[in-house]
Amino acid sequence: MTLIQDRLLSIATDPLLSFKQKSRQFALSADEQLPYLSLSDGLSTALESRVVCDMFEGHAPFKPRYVLPDYALFLKQGSCYLELPPADTLDEALTYLGILYHHVPSVTDLPVFLGHIDRLLLPYIDDVSDAQLYQKLKLFWIQLDRTLPDAFVHANIGPEDNRIARAILAIEAELKQTVPNLTFMYDPAITSDDLLRAVTDTLCQCNKPHIANNPLHEAQFTDTGFGIVSCYNALSLGGGANTLVRLNLRKVAEQSDSLEDFFAHQLPRYSDLMFELIEARTDFLHNRSGFFNSFLVSEGLIHEDRFSPMWGVFGLAQAVNHLGSLANKQGSYGNSEWHNALAPRISQALSDIVTETFVTFGYKNRALLHSQAGISTDSEETPGTRIPYGEEPDIISHVKIAASHHAYYPSGISDVLQLDQTVVDNPESVFQLCKGALQIGMREFTVNIAHQDLVRVTGFMIKRSDIEKLQAEGSRSNTAALGVEAVEKTGILNRRPRVVSDELTVSDYQ
Repeated sequence: MTLIQDRLLSIATDPLLSFKQKSRQFALSADEQLPYLSLSDGLSTALESRVVCDMFEGHAPFKPRYVLPDYALFLKQGSCYLELPPADTLDEALTYLGILYHHVPSVTDLPVFLGHIDRLLLPYIDDVSDAQLYQKLKLFWIQLDRTLPDAFVHANIGPEDNRIARAILAIEAELKQTVPNLTFMYDPAITSDDLLRAVTDTLCQCNKPHIANNPLHEAQFTDTGFGIVSCYNALSLGGGANTLVRLNLRKVAEQSDSLEDFFAHQLPRYSDLMFELIEARTDFLHNRSGFFNSFLVSEGLIHEDRFSPMWGVFGLAQAVNHLGSLANKQGSYGNSEWHNALAPRISQALSDIVTETFVTFGYKNRALLHSQAGISTDSEETPGTRIPYGEEPDIISHVKIAASHHAYYPSGISDVLQLDQTVVDNPESVFQLCKGALQIGMREFTVNIAHQDLVRVTGFMIKRSDIEKLQAEGSRSNTAALGVEAVEKTGILNRRPRVVSDELTVSDYQ
């Protein structure tokens, strides 16, 4: 029996995998048998050593990593391909969305973007009572969790106050599901303090939603609009990400002789290889795979020119610390002024490289810099630009350090702020922390409250209760195994919980 046959047999006989999970594993195994795209020797070496990473999207990419259809257009016009007329009622809108979700691909085979739910459904609720609305949305939310069992599935609400947004916040607090992940779009010119308090109150109950700085994102996607998907990735509405590649900054730093060598030679060298990989992968997707001949394109739900490569980085903390040792500097990232000043210099240098470099298949012919939230096997590197788990400073310092990077990462950056469970009895402190953090330029505000059942991993969520039972009986969630692996290999449960009190107001951030 060959190695591949052994692999396939182990999948077929795995008692902890569901039928659909086995089917996906079979498909991934088949993809791995294809020859890899033609690459230079230098890039092949960088991939083998994982200095440059391809994020396991397949040897022959036949679908984009992330797709953000124009669901509003779909509900308005219907679909010839799906034989659906325009939606006229809330029931029709919910049913039609559920149908389309099953035809929207991603790297996970499931949709990572469910749309701006409140905006999508507001035209259909005039004759629906609050009680009816709550029940219909609750059943829809349960359906999403049971039929799309993947914590990268992501919905958006806000920044306007409306009945749907309020109902979804209440449903999240009641159900405490891993799916869908949820982002609230905050805009100080639109979002009232009362609504933001409702958002942070819900966050205190279930570690959701994530809160995005809407004006910062809108400024990046003025022509298309945007959505937040998967692990807090901001992308063009009606487009998405055709690929995500990432650079291991730790390994780049370790190949540098000095700070000057890092900035002048090693970073440009490996950046060139990143762009080579982007060109190879996007050329196959756009020119050979046939994906852009789908009904999603012909019916105007997505547009090929709105897709961009995501240019990700991780391991910044380890890179900064290694460069500090080369410069004979004491301390570490998160706890030293020198290190904390160097880190955003690296982010700015990366931003300059990405914004100045042409790519063939990108929104306005550019890639989008992304602080990549890590994968479960990153045992030696910290996700994106984050401070290593267990080494976080006081919460105010943490927010200020994190915010120094956020302007440079238009396609997403997240820092998980671990708070002590006492904030549940003091939700006003979370409201004040959130408002101040967004005011000083954080693009994303994400809180993980210690000891709740729902736990943020890199960006997606798992349940602590699933960690214990996964090895015994498996899980219907496709992402539970990734979360357990992250617990074991990356130490996400070692995040240091901090206390926040009422005395911390927005003025503390000035």
